[in-house]
Amino acid sequence: MTSASQEKKHRKAKALKSSSRRPAKELCSECGLCDTYYIHYVKEACAFLNQQIADLEKTTHGRSRDLDNQDDWYFGVHQDMMAARNKKPIEGAQWTGIVSTIACEMLDRGIVEGVVCVQNTQEDRFQPMPVIARTPEEVLTAKVNKPTLSPNLSVLEEIEQSGMKRLLVIGVGCQIQALRAVEKELGLEKLYVLGTPCVDNVTREGLQKFLETTSKSPDTIVHYEFMQDFRVHFKHEDGSIEKVPFFGLNTKKLKDVFAPSCLSCFDYVNSLADLVVGYMGAPFGWQWIVTRNDTGKEMLDLVRDRLDTQDVFSKGDRKKAVQQSIPAYEAGVTLPMWAAKLMGVVIEKVGPKGLEYARFSIDSHFTRNYLYVQRTHPEKLEAHVPEYAKRIVGQYELPEV
Repeated sequence: MTSASQEKKHRKAKALKSSSRRPAKELCSECGLCDTYYIHYVKEACAFLNQQIADLEKTTHGRSRDLDNQDDWYFGVHQDMMAARNKKPIEGAQWTGIVSTIACEMLDRGIVEGVVCVQNTQEDRFQPMPVIARTPEEVLTAKVNKPTLSPNLSVLEEIEQSGMKRLLVIGVGCQIQALRAVEKELGLEKLYVLGTPCVDNVTREGLQKFLETTSKSPDTIVHYEFMQDFRVHFKHEDGSIEKVPFFGLNTKKLKDVFAPSCLSCFDYVNSLADLVVGYMGAPFGWQWIVTRNDTGKEMLDLVRDRLDTQDVFSKGDRKKAVQQSIPAYEAGVTLPMWAAKLMGVVIEKVGPKGLEYARFSIDSHFTRNYLYVQRTHPEKLEAHVPEYAKRIVGQYELPEV
């Protein structure tokens, strides 16, 4: 498909999105399912209408989480975890390009016929444009995260109509839950799912507000990430890195930026992917890889000889920091920048690292999201929050609602 036809299809999808009905209403994550004729499965498939992670884990991985195992609470069903990085990084990748490397290798070897990934529109580097890439070059055009809600599943009709039988899908948790729920309807011989952890996405308008509120030069940002050193790292067009401490973010202004779907999500670690590549459980500069099943191992083995690897580790204690962060977020506390920078330096030295940092991030978001659902959709709380998330949240004292 040409770039022009992709742009045309993207504009059509946007028009459909603006006019179509969203059964999840304000909780819709715009995963794209409702932009296809698979919309008639949405009440069963949507992560915000029918939370079914445990059942889908059994179908996908052969078992659901062991609730007697805290690592399962946090990281989901898995065979292995490691830290890794490409020996030869892909130029322009947000990290070292492990996700792109796997996707390109699967196309080169003919293991899959297409890869569902997200490019950007010609007008806007942050506006997502889901495509089915059929060449490594098209995959590489999609490198770098698009930190906005993205209708990845809007291409499902195209998959069926193309006659493809072997497919790789790259996506985030809400997209992958819906995909797994309709997987049997796609007529595929083999589906591979490469997931990324995801938290706190925004609309394109919300992203602009975040960038303008947080960065000194919002118009030159190429990409950004909330990093293990408790700072947001903004990479600019000239290659410079701007670092803003978490504790200096204007919480009061930014509270309404994050999508309600993200504030209601308890699948940070992408539980239903075969293989997950992120960063939060790895040392600074490395990526965290979670192999969930044999299909994930098959994917990782394709590129293992191209990677430097090391064991994961866990250091520090997150619980006091998480407990203190709950009332601070509730009150919208923002420290003066000098104090925020000082606190960031201290916490970087003595705070949680490795898997303990990952637990810190999960705990912080799950407690916040639990309170959000409890306040805004109390009728959904019991069924919507998975048991593992209830156990994580139950470790903390929450304010009265």
